[in-house]
Amino acid sequence: MQDLKALQSSLHKRNSRENHGRSLQLLFRNCMHHLSRQTPCLFMLPLPHKHGDCHFMETLANVVTSFPFIFIGLQAPRKELASRMYANSIVGVGVASSLYHTSRGDIRRVFRWGDYVMISTSALCLTRALQKQKRDEQTKVNGPNGLILASAVMLPFKPSLVTAIHIGLTEASFYHQMSKKEKNGGGTLRRVHALSSILGCALFVADGLLPDVPFIHAAWHLAAAVGVATYTKLLH
Repeated sequence: MQDLKALQSSLHKRNSRENHGRSLQLLFRNCMHHLSRQTPCLFMLPLPHKHGDCHFMETLANVVTSFPFIFIGLQAPRKELASRMYANSIVGVGVASSLYHTSRGDIRRVFRWGDYVMISTSALCLTRALQKQKRDEQTKVNGPNGLILASAVMLPFKPSLVTAIHIGLTEASFYHQMSKKEKNGGGTLRRVHALSSILGCALFVADGLLPDVPFIHAAWHLAAAVGVATYTKLLH
């Protein structure tokens, strides 16, 4: 009789744990659904690659091609705070990308937002690092300007806009510096950067137009990594 009661008690506890686990899962899903409906600017951004990772090989390719960003970030200069922040943000891009591509279900929407926010953060940090480098060369010390502060505020809500603004600024700085160094071999770096930028833009657009075609996103990762590596040369 005691054994029967013990067995019933054990079954009751196990069922309670299972019900508790299902309740937590349901609560999490409801919270994510409510949050995504209430804050579409954060979790339902009109960004490419809403689909994808349809099979294991595509997910594997997307994760493997995220690793170059981590490697580039670890190799980037860390002479001062601004450059360290940029280097760490590039590592963060690789980590966020890997988390996004391996995620499934409701949490994938959050990691997708985090992926784009991390890209925007790296673009913002690069602008700040280049500004700091230029000011050091001019022996001037200034605080962050209005654009940096405004971009930091906009970052969670409009990551694509922040990325576009700061990539534009970095492109201008890159070609300005490379034009000075062209006689010393800067021309090759500029051509590599131009090729990776054109290819990256084409793949980015194709990824948005053809989300179900596999491996386009992985190819974009590689083109973007080459572009990031050439950007990082500006800080050496």
